[in-house]
Amino acid sequence: MRQDEDRRTDPRSFAVGGVMALRNAVLPMIAILFAMRGEGYGVALALGAGLMIAVVAAVAQYLAWTRFTYRVGAGDIRVEQGILSRAARSVPYERIQDVSLEQALVPRLFGLVEVKFETGSGGGDDLKLSYLTEAEGEALRELVRERRDEEIAPVPASQAGDEVAAPAEPPARTLFAMDTNRLITFSLFQFSLAAVAVVGGLTQQLDFLMPFDIWDADFWRDELAERGESIAGLGRQAQLVGAVLGAIALIALGFATGLVRTFLREWDFLLEKTARGFRRRRGLLTRTDVVMPTHRVQAVKIGTGWLRYRFGWHSLNFVSLAQDAGLSNHVVAPFARMDEITPIMAEAGFTPSAPDLDWHRASKNYRTDSILLEGALPLLGVVPVAIFAPLLFALVPLVIAALIAGVNYYSWRFRRHALDARQVISVHGLLSPDTQIASRVKLHSVEIAQGPIAQRRGYATVHLGLAGGSFAMHGVPVQHAWALRSAVMDSVTAADFAKVNASASGA
Repeated sequence: MRQDEDRRTDPRSFAVGGVMALRNAVLPMIAILFAMRGEGYGVALALGAGLMIAVVAAVAQYLAWTRFTYRVGAGDIRVEQGILSRAARSVPYERIQDVSLEQALVPRLFGLVEVKFETGSGGGDDLKLSYLTEAEGEALRELVRERRDEEIAPVPASQAGDEVAAPAEPPARTLFAMDTNRLITFSLFQFSLAAVAVVGGLTQQLDFLMPFDIWDADFWRDELAERGESIAGLGRQAQLVGAVLGAIALIALGFATGLVRTFLREWDFLLEKTARGFRRRRGLLTRTDVVMPTHRVQAVKIGTGWLRYRFGWHSLNFVSLAQDAGLSNHVVAPFARMDEITPIMAEAGFTPSAPDLDWHRASKNYRTDSILLEGALPLLGVVPVAIFAPLLFALVPLVIAALIAGVNYYSWRFRRHALDARQVISVHGLLSPDTQIASRVKLHSVEIAQGPIAQRRGYATVHLGLAGGSFAMHGVPVQHAWALRSAVMDSVTAADFAKVNASASGA
């Protein structure tokens, strides 16, 4: 790849942008078709409007493409853009946390990728190039990583003049993958009625296209009365069959939605260990290619669901400094057994909790206060319900308060934490226990927080400074909180974090 000279993205970029901008023409075309459905020229007018919008979008994309340049410099990536007003931005290599490649459906058809330079600045300020060929994107990613590593760990002066051949990188090792059978099994636990919400949202946005007013209460009252009379005339057996078929259709819709979402997001999921770190690729329509350097993995999260847990399925996330679709958690095993998760954790330098650890639970005072504070709200409704409704309805807030008390009481038994020689481990969750494990030497700080009630009741919340994420343990007895702080800070101050990262980078 040529360096230190202005370059443009691939010439097909403006074509991709024009095609993707066509979606802006869909709603105007539909509106014109419905508004002119009684006129013979309605279709021609809608097509003409869509064509005009597409032409304007294509011209705008072309002008933006001609005015967008980037340069791979000796110490930074520089981008200049703007049609009427110009803006220039420069990002030093040492500030680039990671480089990822993403392929949405349309760029993928053209063989193009979007290159994202993650700086950790947040707020959508990360730098990106839309679009390059797959080969150019991969070459640029490797070049930027090499330059960044040189900035962070420069070559010693004694070796600066030596011609040393770079050692060949070992081949990538597959750590985890999901085939079609695994995806289908995963989708069974992804039941969702989001399709109903989507249809409802579209109906609300496109209500002007409906042949009736969907917000007319009288219309729906008359419609329900008419349908109710028709259903009542079918007989009990037909009503029962109809109800069963309706429930089956709703359940089928939920499973179908989960299947589609799972296949779109996790298709061809592959996690590999490379010389650069963990490389994850996934996606059917939008294909993402993310590499997570090993030394940037700050903690791991093992999650599950109340139903998945009963069948032994879990998920594994890395908490990293780099961003993954706006999140600091990278999913590296969305649906796996623990015997599949453990080797992945080991590659990142983490181990599951040992059975003989000295586990500590939250304070019993914290448990009592949680029951009282969370149960107080439904109890406040007992009096007004008893006054304005039949007396029997006053039992509802009491039942809700009792359920909250029971959940808090039993969940306290599953909320625990422990320290081992290298890690801090926290587990919580009644029906679906989640585990978070952080490296002690990679933590930045320890904060002990107490509210007015906690000060009087003798417990605190311990916040651990975790780069790229959060780690909090609630209801810790005060004396144990200070002992925990002392142990963690001893680990933090005993290690040079820069050397930890440097040694991990060269591993």
